[in-house]
Amino acid sequence: MATRRISETRAAQFAEALRSLHEARLRPEVRLTEVPAPTRLAPHAVAMTVDIVDPDDGELDLATGRFVLLHDPAEPEPWGGAWRVVTFARAELEGELAGDPVLGAVGWSWLTDALEAHELPADNIAGTVTRVVSESFGDLEDTAVDVEMEIRASWSPRDAHAGEHLAAWAEMLGTVGGLPPLPEGVVALPGRRR
Repeated sequence: MATRRISETRAAQFAEALRSLHEARLRPEVRLTEVPAPTRLAPHAVAMTVDIVDPDDGELDLATGRFVLLHDPAEPEPWGGAWRVVTFARAELEGELAGDPVLGAVGWSWLTDALEAHELPADNIAGTVTRVVSESFGDLEDTAVDVEMEIRASWSPRDAHAGEHLAAWAEMLGTVGGLPPLPEGVVALPGRRR
């Protein structure tokens, strides 16, 4: 009987986290789609793809990413808790940023600043920032330099209020995609965007 109550409590905690994700306040440019979650990383998981669309045409993707929330009541040691967020973000950047030596540090600060602005402690935060530069030669030498930034990060929320973490991360994704910050006093409406 005790095992059943523990199992029900864990399911209720994950249901609370899902509710929090679905009620997250996101900008209107955010397109959120729930996708199959990884099944071997934790007993409970949810995954979402997130696209930031151009506010002028609503079609062109400015940035794209994936947000995964994992829950393991056994509290794996590397996580430092029962919850883990795993994210991936990608966007094309201006060609002149290709040689910027601080691009990686700036990309990482966009994430940490977003978490701090939402007053979210990020326990056991880890990640990488990668820049991919594509230069063309020969008959293609007139093609502009392509620069992509990828930010992979994971951290451990302290509770089931995952929607706040999704909102902060989506804010960072908007920054990577070139969206200006929302004006002071303007808040995004709650709910999923499609």
